[in-house]
Amino acid sequence: MGDEQQTAQSEGGIKRSSRTRTRKKKKNQIPLGIIALLFVVAVGIILAMTVGGNVALFWMLGSSFGFILQRSRFCFTASMRDPYLTGSTSLTKAVLIAFAVTTVGFAAIKYGAFIKGLPIPGQSYVVPISLATAVGSFMFGIGMVIAGGCASGTLMRVGEGFGMQMLSLFFFIVGSLLGAAHFGWWKLNFIVRGPKVFLPDVFGWVGAVVLQLLIIALLWIAADKWAKRKSSSSDH
Repeated sequence: MGDEQQTAQSEGGIKRSSRTRTRKKKKNQIPLGIIALLFVVAVGIILAMTVGGNVALFWMLGSSFGFILQRSRFCFTASMRDPYLTGSTSLTKAVLIAFAVTTVGFAAIKYGAFIKGLPIPGQSYVVPISLATAVGSFMFGIGMVIAGGCASGTLMRVGEGFGMQMLSLFFFIVGSLLGAAHFGWWKLNFIVRGPKVFLPDVFGWVGAVVLQLLIIALLWIAADKWAKRKSSSSDH
């Protein structure tokens, strides 16, 4: 039957059919990749000559991270969503590993400033924890799942041409602008009422790092066991 063959067999009163189709030959995308690379480098050189080295560096780093995100399909939304939808925790474990690496790295940077008597960088991001934190994170999580991606995942898929993510990005910008405009009211009435918690102040520098790495390790083990459990249940 041309490129398509059909075979049917009866087994236990159930008819089964199988089809074999000719697969389309994949297009060679290496030339397009070379063109894209040359374009990125050329724009970087132009920016360095006209605007400045920092802007050129931002352009190169942004392009590199975008390429890595697109090829790795790295997405925070998928890391939280996939365990429930598909049972896969590969992205979940990847995010936990990233958290572990950044925990050690940022702790080293902060401790280096601390022992030198310098202001600890990033302390402005130690904000009060309150009910608003839990409610906001829950709402943000729902929005990420509905939109199909977090901020980085949305930007990546916009570059791939997905219309839904273009719409999500538009409302992401609108929501961010509205949030920034009214942030003072939310901060005064809800956010500042909670306590600020900086783990090194509570457990010491070593204790804070060990505690956080221990929690990450336990979550990694739980994610691994969850994936194995889902895999074994699907096999049966």
